[in-house]
Amino acid sequence: MHEQTTTAIDDSRPPVRFWPADDLSGVDFDPVLADLMREGPLTRIRLPNGRGWAWLATRHEDVRMVTNDPRFSRRAIAEHDVTRLLPHFIPVAGAVGFEDPPDHTRLRRAVAGAFTTRGVERLRGSAQLMLDELVEGVLSDGPPADLTERILTPFPLAVVCELMGVPDADRPRMHEWTSLILSSAEGAERSEQAKTRMCAYYAELLRQRRVTGGEDVTALLAAAVANGEISENEAVGLALLIQIGGEAVTHNTGNMLYILLTRPEHQARLRAEPELRPTAIDELLRYVPHRKAVGLCRIAKEDLVVAGHRIKAGEPVYVSYLAANRDPQVFSDPEEIVLDRSPNPHVAYGYGPHYCLGSLLARLEAELLVSTLLDRFPPLRLAVPAEELGWRPGAAIRGPERLPVIW
Repeated sequence: MHEQTTTAIDDSRPPVRFWPADDLSGVDFDPVLADLMREGPLTRIRLPNGRGWAWLATRHEDVRMVTNDPRFSRRAIAEHDVTRLLPHFIPVAGAVGFEDPPDHTRLRRAVAGAFTTRGVERLRGSAQLMLDELVEGVLSDGPPADLTERILTPFPLAVVCELMGVPDADRPRMHEWTSLILSSAEGAERSEQAKTRMCAYYAELLRQRRVTGGEDVTALLAAAVANGEISENEAVGLALLIQIGGEAVTHNTGNMLYILLTRPEHQARLRAEPELRPTAIDELLRYVPHRKAVGLCRIAKEDLVVAGHRIKAGEPVYVSYLAANRDPQVFSDPEEIVLDRSPNPHVAYGYGPHYCLGSLLARLEAELLVSTLLDRFPPLRLAVPAEELGWRPGAAIRGPERLPVIW
């Protein structure tokens, strides 16, 4: 049972604000989102693509309610051309990102074993070896070095491809396809072509794994298809979402390192207090702009009330995890980076049934990257003025194009 609020219900409609989702530099908070937060916990927005308007929830409490309430549907998005950031939808039809429980639960169960604490920890040793090899190359060549090119791009790509069972020779095109899927800079047609090619690649790899077997995620998906637990289309859609998720680690850790490079007092403290690093990773995850604007929305399946406003059946609702992570009712001094912040109930990896499947793996990679760079290098400094750094244009996930450093 869901209890309706006993407070007064506001049937008025806030004005629809256009959110251009401009490309921003550094880790500055989106000024439009900041304005929306000031206007109220529930506002209405129109994004650069799609049609119409959508509700936007920004308060921590409401974000967690919307993302965890079965009266909001992800599956229903397929029937609505909702206002959205990118000119194309990222998930393929039937993919886990577009499903609701119980089908959503069934799909996640097919690969859940690879993403448990034990499953992820099995990757720690091989991931550290891959990272050490990259670091050795940078140290051998000496400064300056572009961390984005030399470490932050190849490391997460190698880890997710290892997890998925993608051969070394195919990894460069996986990176190319992922970059196109997660960007609007090259246009909707090229993004859709990249998605089609990645899906075709995984369809073929799934067929191979049904014969050869294996311990990678693609083999788990192939076994689930063979056992009738999921369809081939569902397996392909799930593989695509896991694969492109690796790109988020590149840009989130790029943002984290940008903070440590431009705020040397934080870098110095984490060098001096290594035991603080796990807590600091949580705080950096809370603080960094881990995406641009918003992700996938949900559709209200019935009339209901959020933050005192009546939402009608069929209306789209977005949540902002970035805004929830700056909610002053939950986080004291939300605009400040407090490396020892505890507790820290951030929602950087989402909340509810669609909580990020790969969150444990992404966190492991972030911890390895930050600790290894702090332990293996002397104090790092930007090789160019911060204002000269470029940031990815048209990308769904904000991050530095280059991160040149000296030591």
